[in-house]
Amino acid sequence: MEVASARQYEPVIGLEIHVQLATDTKMFCGCELSFGLDPNTRTCPVCLGHPGVLPVPNRRAIEFGLMIGLALGCEIAPRSIFHRKNYFYPDNPKAFQISQYDVPLCSGGELAGVRVHRAHLEEDAAKLVHAGESGRIHGAEASVVDFNRAGTPLVEIVTEPDIHSAAEAAEWARLLRETLRALGVSDVNMDEGSLRVDGNVSIRPAGEATLGVKTELKNMNSFRFLERGLDAEIARQEGILREGGQVEQETLHFDNRTGALSSLRSKEEAHDYRYFPEPDLVPIAPTEAMIEMARAAIPELPLARAERFERDHDLPADSARLLAFRGEQGDFFEAALAVSPSDPRTLANYVVNDVPPGSAATPEAVAKLVDLIGAGTVSRGAAKEVLEVLAAEGGDPEQIVADRGLGAAGGDELGAIVDQAIAENAGAVEKIREGKDQAIGAIVGAVMRQTKGRADGGEVQKLIRERIGA
Repeated sequence: MEVASARQYEPVIGLEIHVQLATDTKMFCGCELSFGLDPNTRTCPVCLGHPGVLPVPNRRAIEFGLMIGLALGCEIAPRSIFHRKNYFYPDNPKAFQISQYDVPLCSGGELAGVRVHRAHLEEDAAKLVHAGESGRIHGAEASVVDFNRAGTPLVEIVTEPDIHSAAEAAEWARLLRETLRALGVSDVNMDEGSLRVDGNVSIRPAGEATLGVKTELKNMNSFRFLERGLDAEIARQEGILREGGQVEQETLHFDNRTGALSSLRSKEEAHDYRYFPEPDLVPIAPTEAMIEMARAAIPELPLARAERFERDHDLPADSARLLAFRGEQGDFFEAALAVSPSDPRTLANYVVNDVPPGSAATPEAVAKLVDLIGAGTVSRGAAKEVLEVLAAEGGDPEQIVADRGLGAAGGDELGAIVDQAIAENAGAVEKIREGKDQAIGAIVGAVMRQTKGRADGGEVQKLIRERIGA
């Protein structure tokens, strides 16, 4: 019989992502959305759940929901309905949340190999502020509620359990964030809670198809913490199974400061919420005109952009994806490419590795530097120093080259330096003549040191071989 401690386990992960929509007003009332304003200044009887009030759906939120569903390749329901999800909690004054249950707006779909189970509309809860987060409140240890967030429009995106590592989960979530940002439906600012990710985790013996008991990690507020939290939970579950125990279904909190996991509650099932159709809201029945309008509003998305970079500019797949999945850097690359289209690969490499977002370098300056390299005016080695100056201070690359004496070494100057390096490395010369080509590195290194990186390595090698007859 196989010993449990000797088994190899496979993680199985699904994600639930809550996306705050960038509408002007809340989901079912006219209160303006806000972040960082004085608590409880953006509320009304509807979002506070007063008796007798009636909700009215936010048309813009529905349009954003359609855009998200179409961008993820989902099927749009011809008729979907809202439900009441019943639970009592201090951040939920109505004692129910208006959400969607068995007939979501969007279902099916896929993004980068991860299937999307559903995407549905709902409203956000209020925000609890605990004394531990902001010190003592009114002189006492307490928790208070800010209802400004209550009723904010959300789309919840639920994936199938198609992810098999914490790193893969974080990377996929980053792609989803960039996709949503490109759509313009949310600012997807995790620091402000506009994008919140929950992870459903189970493990099973490698090679088996049956899913294990899953647990849920709530509200990971950064991709790094998502990855750390999932890794910690995978390790915890493995430890339980290797010791012969059983994983219990529950909701957990990951403390990103200590790395500790703690239980919040046993995991609820759908029947615990006593879903029933919301009697005060009519069904959503998107017309063909609404769907086509939503489809027309979808711009080029990150995956398609990566494919275009790879196809049209002959970029390596990794570079193309990095630029496309980091929207700001992709925009910088395209702006620079419009100025200098001669060497997309070099340009992409510099944008990805040497021009951090928010630096002082402009697309025009980086494009001009690539032109200087192509013309032989500056070596690739010296260009790195120019890039450092551009990133820190901005400026004109041609002027930086002139001011710092970084112009490419060539002609008689380079020839004389090569001759000197050959004379000082007679042993290396002999080895090269014997067919030991790697020995040329010593001479090339000497030339590069003497020129302070201003020489082109390929040109240096060519001159060395010409002079020693190799």
